[in-house]
Amino acid sequence: MKDITLKEIAAKLGISITTVSKALKNYPDVSEKTKKAVIELAQELHYTPNSFAVNLRTRESKTIGLIVPEVVHHFFSNVINAIIDEAEKNEYLVIILQSNETLALEKKQVELLINKRVDGILMSLSNESNNDDHIRAIINRKIPFVMFDKISKLSRCSKVIIDDQKAAFSAVQHLIDNGCRKIAHIRGPLNPQNAIDRFIGYKKALEKNNIPFDSKLVYACESVTFQEGIDFAKQILSEHPDVDGVFAITDLVAAGVLTYFNDNKVKVPQQVAVIGFSNWFISQVLTPKLSTVDQPSHSMGIEAFNLLLEEMNCHKVGKAFIPRTIELETTLITRESSIKI
Repeated sequence: MKDITLKEIAAKLGISITTVSKALKNYPDVSEKTKKAVIELAQELHYTPNSFAVNLRTRESKTIGLIVPEVVHHFFSNVINAIIDEAEKNEYLVIILQSNETLALEKKQVELLINKRVDGILMSLSNESNNDDHIRAIINRKIPFVMFDKISKLSRCSKVIIDDQKAAFSAVQHLIDNGCRKIAHIRGPLNPQNAIDRFIGYKKALEKNNIPFDSKLVYACESVTFQEGIDFAKQILSEHPDVDGVFAITDLVAAGVLTYFNDNKVKVPQQVAVIGFSNWFISQVLTPKLSTVDQPSHSMGIEAFNLLLEEMNCHKVGKAFIPRTIELETTLITRESSIKI
């Protein structure tokens, strides 16, 4: 069945195409009788506006692109939900893409969004990504663009972040305040900025407390998984049986650490205290309950969308927009896994 056009509605009612268009948009200079006739006929014929034609006229697609490393990830699922809610309030649709932590796929997805002529792009970088060509292409094309969580400090765009160094420092300081002196760090891959900053925060806490840094106590994840937490916990106990604290890059990795310790009768926190990062739901159902850093995922989604919306509105009217960075506060959540009694 072919699409019904404004021209066909106008012909059936014996009025102009302009009058039909105005009636459907509730213009005040069209009589209520005419509006009623147009709306009833449009509904009867199942008329829907040609969004492509509207987009050509307004130069807006009313869609934005969202690229995240993982969709089924507690932190990113909360961010996605917040962005979708804000987008719907402002009559935008969200195209959600998952990079699977790979640069090659991320590049293809950016190209797809550019070709789809989205009005703006939100992105949390993959572990392999930095200030690469595809990121510069977005900025050079002047497409409104906001990075969040995993960002590149080299990119000239707006960002929504937390202070990962400060948050990691507070986590490690908490372990030290509870008697830990030999603390292992299971960090993220070498490239992502948040993994770098959490590692720096770990080192700064040791330095402040006159605890010598030992690179052999640092273990780097490739994929930041539960299984890596298990594997590194085994390695830590084998190589450093006197370790009394573990700071993990995320709660998922920390959950793997706790699982291995529980299975091997290592008492937490009496022998080894453990703290994670993000405050996922899983942190509250583990035994013992996991201490962590609360990362405000929902707020991050709201701030990221609204910052993008501000830039898109400026772009629409040809007004200059100066990129800026919003930094959100984190909170240390102390639970049973780190407080030695």
